[in-house]
Amino acid sequence: MPTYSFRNKNTGEIHDEVMRIAAREQYLLDNPHLESIITSAPAFAGDHITIKTDSGFKEVLQKIHERTPGSQLNKSSSQI
Repeated sequence: MPTYSFRNKNTGEIHDEVMRIAAREQYLLDNPHLESIITSAPAFAGDHITIKTDSGFKEVLQKIHERTPGSQLNKSSSQI
């Protein structure tokens, strides 16, 4: 479930709530003294994004590496 941040319009206090997307609107209606705010980008698993590539892309990186002396593409393609 997502975490939403809310600011109290009267005090300026910010707090987070974990709830379903559908529950957010009702929560705001039930608490008119609160407003929804955006605090930061969401963290992904492990705080990074993993890109899964196919073997064709890895082959292209290998060919670039072979034709470019000193290239680090071969090392990075093993991490992709």
